This record gives sequence, structure tokens and C-alpha cells, in this order.
Amino acid sequence: MSILTVTGQILVLIGGVFLLISGLGILRMPDVWNRMHAGTKATTLGSLTLLIGLGCLRPSWFPKLIIIGLFIILTNPVSSHALARAVRKVPSEMPRNLIHDDMENDHDS
Repeated sequence: MSILTVTGQILVLIGGVFLLISGLGILRMPDVWNRMHAGTKATTLGSLTLLIGLGCLRPSWFPKLIIIGLFIILTNPVSSHALARAVRKVPSEMPRNLIHDDMENDHDS
């Protein structure tokens, strides 16, 4: 086995672990804000690590994997932002310990 194959297998394993942790975080976190954080940050890191590992295992796939990685980098923050704005409009989901709401006087939301 070559060093590239071993590196790819390790990166795929690390990416899978991050995706597993992300899924557990979504299930176990207490409120929607923490779930959104777990779902966005760990999923992005896990997916990109997995894609890099696949690129090491199959170098001919690397250009396609780069496009998929760029799509993930661009869409995860946008989807997280959209979810945060939607949840903010539901008063029952607002955290009780919020000290100052910066968007309190935002009339465009």
C-alpha cells in the first residue's frame, strides 16, 4: 500500500468520525441554536475531510471533489443563516438567557 492510500483511508475515517459526531450533536444538543452549530461546523469539516480522503484514494476524481467541496463551503453558511433567521421569528425558540438581542428593532426580519 502506498502512502497516498493510507493517508486517504485515515482522512476518510476522520471525516466519518466528524460526521458521526455532528449527527450525535444534532440529536443531543439542548436547543436549536446549538443543534444548528453542530450541524453546520462539524458537517462542513467532516465532509471536506472525507472529500480530501477520497481525492487521495482516487486522484482522478479530485477535480469533481473540489467542485463538491466548494459547493459545501458556499452553501452550509447560507443554509445556517437562513435557519437562524427562521428560528428567530418563532418566539418560543428564543433562548431565555439572551441578554441583548441585536435584531430586536430590525423591522426587515
